[in-house]
Amino acid sequence: MTMHRLTDGRFSLGLGRGIAPMFKAYGLPKVTTAQLEDFVGILRRLFRGETVFAHDGPAGRYPLLSLGPDYAGEIPLTFTAFGPNSLALGGRAFDAVVLHTFFSDETTARCIRAVKQAAERAGRDPARVRVWSCFATVGDHLPEPLRLKKTVGRMATYLQAYGDLMVETNRWDPAPLARFRADPLVSRFPGAIDAKATTEQLEQIAKLIPAEWLAPAATGSPEACVAKIENQLALGCDGVILHGATPTELEPIVSAYRKTR
Repeated sequence: MTMHRLTDGRFSLGLGRGIAPMFKAYGLPKVTTAQLEDFVGILRRLFRGETVFAHDGPAGRYPLLSLGPDYAGEIPLTFTAFGPNSLALGGRAFDAVVLHTFFSDETTARCIRAVKQAAERAGRDPARVRVWSCFATVGDHLPEPLRLKKTVGRMATYLQAYGDLMVETNRWDPAPLARFRADPLVSRFPGAIDAKATTEQLEQIAKLIPAEWLAPAATGSPEACVAKIENQLALGCDGVILHGATPTELEPIVSAYRKTR
């Protein structure tokens, strides 16, 4: 609510399921769809200034919940979604859905349809549920070692954390993932690859990742990056998050994009 007031309503609260291996490591049960949906319902009521009495549902039991009537406001809720259950939940319960990085065009279009159709089935206006592409944006004006870190390194880290989900969602051949995991450099790597790998290690790891897996990203000249970004909009995305780059790194791309609008 503080962020909502400070930003004149431009804040959105983002939620996600989290990463299954981390829940397992901490000995916590995975978050369920029912828990998330129940939690969203509680938040909606609190944000409207309501007092919630004797709530007993998947999100927990709460005798009394309230922000107080002086803190009412419509705060949008955003959900990061991968699988079909999450996409459907985003469509029926959230204001916006963020798709993961390195989704193929086919996957992006399919996920957008899933969100919009779920919204429609829930009696909502599909156009009011925004779907954002979280799109890796790595122009060739950046030094090659940095580009490797932001593309190969990032993808490798995703594959370390939830490779099966990435492969399943994109409907990729799982064989390259098995080879990636079996490689001695990867299997013995101490931590996140994008955080700790050297340029030489990234060059070696790049040989393990199919080019088509890295293709869904804005790469090349600023103009080429803009064309890739505009293609995300053409696929049906309502917006594109230029992911993995600083404002300074994005400046040539934003300047080129401005010329096309």
